[in-house]
Amino acid sequence: MQEETKKVPVGFIGLGVMGKSMAGHLLAAGYPLHVSTRTKSRADELLARGAIWQNSPGEVAAASAVIISMVGYPQDVEEIYFGDQGILHHSRRGSTVIDMTTSSPLLAEKIYARAADLGVAALDAPVSGGDIGAREARLSIMVGGDQAALDEVKPILSHLGSNIVYQGKAGSGQHCKMANQIAIASNLIGVCEAIRYAEKAGLSAETVLESIASGAAGSWSLSNLGPRMLKKDFAPGFYVKHFIKDMGIALESCERIGLQAEGLKLAKSLFDRLAAQGGEDDGTQALYKLYR
Repeated sequence: MQEETKKVPVGFIGLGVMGKSMAGHLLAAGYPLHVSTRTKSRADELLARGAIWQNSPGEVAAASAVIISMVGYPQDVEEIYFGDQGILHHSRRGSTVIDMTTSSPLLAEKIYARAADLGVAALDAPVSGGDIGAREARLSIMVGGDQAALDEVKPILSHLGSNIVYQGKAGSGQHCKMANQIAIASNLIGVCEAIRYAEKAGLSAETVLESIASGAAGSWSLSNLGPRMLKKDFAPGFYVKHFIKDMGIALESCERIGLQAEGLKLAKSLFDRLAAQGGEDDGTQALYKLYR
């Protein structure tokens, strides 16, 4: 897909916290954009800007050369790809499907195999960067599948992220995302405990963050979620319920490959407790509530 012919019709399925911003970047870049999402009102702004509504993932696929999905859970991915009105039943031969949902590596392999039988390229390309990265088109995109397929659609993905890295065969993008989530899980515990320690020691947590964020303790979570914690801003950039889903997938993958991930287990237990207290629709920075 060369630069001069890149304005192929693109489909986007799933317009949640991140998906809406991502789809908007493609529309702004001049791609004919076909969209579908479970709650149509979420598409209103994009439709007003010229996006084309389709009633099902299958209709999106039939109208598009490249189809991107960004939904909530592996069961949602399974439904939109394999259902009667799903993507793979209606994709054009020669098209490319890109699942950017954080999902199961095994499901990514299943999609790839079925797509190959149909003459369709498939990539698993989960992202990291949250709502901020989505809004600013600075997502980190981790890609599994065939390198040639990535090369074809990289001009499209470049409108969504600034760090697009090929990880290997089908499922590799999802495995990379699991490593990402494992790192974030334990880090979030550290951020919460560091802030609460500073407060209980009588320090200004804001001043402490100013000192430690640029040192060896620095991290994306510390710099971006730490200030939200202090402001008691728990609005979702990334939902607690979706992070719990991700950690569950990661733990299943750890079991398959024989890894004892004790930090991940602890983090999931804390987020499970937060969800049980009514925090499942908060952002992940709401873990701080448990320390208050």
